Amino acid sequence: MEIYEGRPEDAAGKLPREMRTYDFLDALGISYQRTDHEPANNMDACNEIDAVLGIVICKNLFLCNRQKDRFYLLMMPGNKKFRTKELSPQIGSARLSFASPEDMLKYLDIEPGSVSIMGLMNDKEGAVQLLIDEDVLKGEYLGCHPCVCTSSLKMRTKDVIEKFLPATGHTYQAVHLTGED
Repeated sequence: MEIYEGRPEDAAGKLPREMRTYDFLDALGISYQRTDHEPANNMDACNEIDAVLGIVICKNLFLCNRQKDRFYLLMMPGNKKFRTKELSPQIGSARLSFASPEDMLKYLDIEPGSVSIMGLMNDKEGAVQLLIDEDVLKGEYLGCHPCVCTSSLKMRTKDVIEKFLPATGHTYQAVHLTGED
């Protein structure tokens, strides 16, 4: 795997949702490094990419409440285990579960395995609440997919929080997760 500065020179073989991500980041003046790879739709595959980019790619979970009227995108370190009992009281939403692939596509224009904070640029209605584990916020850089699982990005956490999120109309809630039983 090679590391590239910015967007691909050629859009051949790239999905429109991926190219829209680069367009959005470029318009905001956010610099990023990119690596292209085989589909990385689980954390084991992301570990190899971590080594190339020199970061830990965030675990991104798309969640909903039981009524399916509140949706959450949770960013957490890939090495932590997700425990609903830790998160539910912090956000005042019991009975969290994974949202459906249909809702993922509807709100974030992302398919399973590609969930990423970048999908918030597609949530024009503000239906998805962003939750970020405080350990992710402490890092100088974060890693994520550009709405597809065949490329990964490395960018400054500060740029994502201070430039990307305001441009999408989203804010975030910091959460404290330990991943312990």
